[in-house]
Amino acid sequence: MTHEMEQQLRIRQLVENWAVWRDAGLWDRFRTVWHDDGVMMATWFQGPFEEFIRVTIEGWNKGVSILHFLGGSSIDVQGTRAIAQTKMTISQRGLIEGVLCDVVCTGRFYDFFEERNGQWGLVHRQPIYEKDRVDPVDSAATLHIDQAALANFPEGYRHLAYIQTRIGYTVKMDMPMLKGEGVQDLYRRGADWLAGKPLER
Repeated sequence: MTHEMEQQLRIRQLVENWAVWRDAGLWDRFRTVWHDDGVMMATWFQGPFEEFIRVTIEGWNKGVSILHFLGGSSIDVQGTRAIAQTKMTISQRGLIEGVLCDVVCTGRFYDFFEERNGQWGLVHRQPIYEKDRVDPVDSAATLHIDQAALANFPEGYRHLAYIQTRIGYTVKMDMPMLKGEGVQDLYRRGADWLAGKPLER
């Protein structure tokens, strides 16, 4: 195994640990994935990872159900810095207009990693939202979505934004999607990170 492959494996393990430990609520272990200044970006939250833990626990206590599933990764390592892109789905279950539904959003985690004192950690996570859908849990149920309200949300995470706003979250409306200026700017920031430049938040 080459040195680069070893670093990629270590980073991939952190990506996988993030999903397993976050969804299981293993917060002490979850913290070890991050560097102290780590920032989490999501449709419904943007800020330090400790604050992300706090509001996630609050959501759990209110019945919010959001889970993650991972696919393949592409990891670029440059010295003590790395960018990891990992295919993922975000699955949220909740009521939409009185009907219990699952919203599934497909995309990528775009992660800024750094090795500090021999330890890799997550510095910044920015999901890319590619497409989503909604399905009633009961296939016989009839769902009536406000189409005008739905159309106001970005295409890549339209249904996810719909359910999240219905339960009281404020959704960020300019997150990167499969195409467009947002994702191109993210790629530029990633290239700058690998080149040793300061991270743009």
